[in-house]
Amino acid sequence: MHRNHRVAVLTATVLTGTLLAAGCSSSSGGKKSEEGNAAVSAGKATTPRMTVAMVTHASPGDTFWDLVRKGAQAAAAKDNIKLVYSSDPNAGNQASLVQNAIDQKVAGIALTAAKPAAMKDVVAKATAAGIPVVGFNSGVGDWKKLGMLEYFGQDENIAGQAFGQRLNQLGAKHALCVIQEQGQVALEARCAGLRKGFSGKTDTLYVNGTDMPSVKSTITAKLKQDSSIDQVVTLGAPIALTAVQSLSDAGSKAKLATFDLNKDLVKAVQDGTVEFAVDQQPYLQGYLAVDSLWLYKTNGNFSGGSTAPVLTGPAFIDKTNVDTVAKFAANGTR
Repeated sequence: MHRNHRVAVLTATVLTGTLLAAGCSSSSGGKKSEEGNAAVSAGKATTPRMTVAMVTHASPGDTFWDLVRKGAQAAAAKDNIKLVYSSDPNAGNQASLVQNAIDQKVAGIALTAAKPAAMKDVVAKATAAGIPVVGFNSGVGDWKKLGMLEYFGQDENIAGQAFGQRLNQLGAKHALCVIQEQGQVALEARCAGLRKGFSGKTDTLYVNGTDMPSVKSTITAKLKQDSSIDQVVTLGAPIALTAVQSLSDAGSKAKLATFDLNKDLVKAVQDGTVEFAVDQQPYLQGYLAVDSLWLYKTNGNFSGGSTAPVLTGPAFIDKTNVDTVAKFAANGTR
């Protein structure tokens, strides 16, 4: 199939209604997050004001989570929710943040389960305390086992398979899948799915996603070492934009495609620096996660009947449809 075929949205569940959400990172502090959300919390809902905690595994500076946060804040503003957001990439620390939310007796918790085993005990504690917990973004294979009420996100293995099939159509033969955090289930699933869907050879390269100079040098060294690599696959927009520099430094003619978007990545797709991106719609994930808790608390609703996830992706973004996405990216919501 031609490179510029139409966007393929594999499995998207459209959910209408209202949702909840969250803001800031642990590096900026919970109090600042609460104060920031107070300004936008004059929601349209007439239901009693409630507090919802959102706890993620976000690393400081990762722009992906800015989009999640904006979606969460939009839902919170509409639903008359006080949103308390915190994050830590360390699984043990993230679990402690969830415990803090339980201790504060919040009305609901939305969390990511990038390291599911670390979330098991605190999710059980929240449930025992009568606090509903919904999952989003990471942990699609574990949310039911953890006892969460609902899940919003992308099936990363399916997304990886679709990515690999797209590479087959583009004629790639040797892919390098760059993982920025070893052991993170969503990232590992993407590369595993890529191997399953891609008919060529796939190598995995682990980098430290919190150290961009190291990311750049590690990818550059790999490309210089193996000139047969004709496709670089990254799993986040900041890593992709760094990989662009690595390709140049290595003198490699390999193509580059990625999972996830931000404003600069959209521009890179527009100018052809990046072939395509897979969008899991992080704004929608944040919005749905928060709003789902409001729906559950005020009307007993739960999406997917507590048995199926609500899928927000994958959708391919390439030159055929990137201009439509670009206008939303300029607003900071895609």
